[in-house]
Amino acid sequence: MNKKISILGCGWLGFPLAKVLLENGFSVKGSTTSENKLTLLEAHKIQPFLLSLFENKVEGNITGFLNDSEVLIIDIPPGLRRDTSISFVTKIKTLVTQIEKSSIKKILFVSSTSVYTDVFPIEEITEETPTNPDTESGRQLVEVEKLLLDNTNFETIILRFGGLIGEDRHPIKYLAGKENVENPDGPINFIHQEDCIGIITELIKKLLDTPEYFKQIGNQIYNAVAPQHPTRQEYYHKKAKNMNLAFPIFVKDTASKGKIILSTKIETVLSYTFKKEI
Repeated sequence: MNKKISILGCGWLGFPLAKVLLENGFSVKGSTTSENKLTLLEAHKIQPFLLSLFENKVEGNITGFLNDSEVLIIDIPPGLRRDTSISFVTKIKTLVTQIEKSSIKKILFVSSTSVYTDVFPIEEITEETPTNPDTESGRQLVEVEKLLLDNTNFETIILRFGGLIGEDRHPIKYLAGKENVENPDGPINFIHQEDCIGIITELIKKLLDTPEYFKQIGNQIYNAVAPQHPTRQEYYHKKAKNMNLAFPIFVKDTASKGKIILSTKIETVLSYTFKKEI
């Protein structure tokens, strides 16, 4: 059994994920765009690769990064907030030409629940709900998902994570004390870093320990959001109080929009129980 995994993007999620996969007996290749981070990856027994993905090329040893691995985890953000002229879709198409020449047979693509827009009245969302993104990054993520799922050279699992939070990352830090914050009654759809790692690790174990399992779970999309969905006002006031921060001030002059994203499918397929309350 091939227990080699390549992680494209050893950042906030990819780096701790790589460490957990190593603890579970996998060997991991990890990519970074920062030369300074190569020694950090190496110090944690992650085989380091300096890679940069562009629309027309991949800079760095992409062949070495992909070769001998059976699974590729793609965990890179579209980056469209910084530069809206970039095509994330074209970047992934360029990457796919390299994947097709490699030993990679399975791809796990980290997507986002931003592919669903907030609606009024608020409704429950499953993987069967049609996507209707209202941001450019959301639109490009939908296109990339389809691009990967339609490619017959490999099989793909799409993980649509909710808002990512962790011990060092929480939106209340940016909202504290802000005025005119909208959507007080909109539901929260977050997932803790620990559960992101838990879900990916369980998926990888099942894929590589029991290859026939992929017939049941492969080439599919999964939502991954913690089962608690408090309102924005309730949630952020509670977090502000816990962290001793100023409360954000919500406006109530318009009806709140939102969505409640259900993760029933991932809980059922993986028998996964979310471990961290948001």
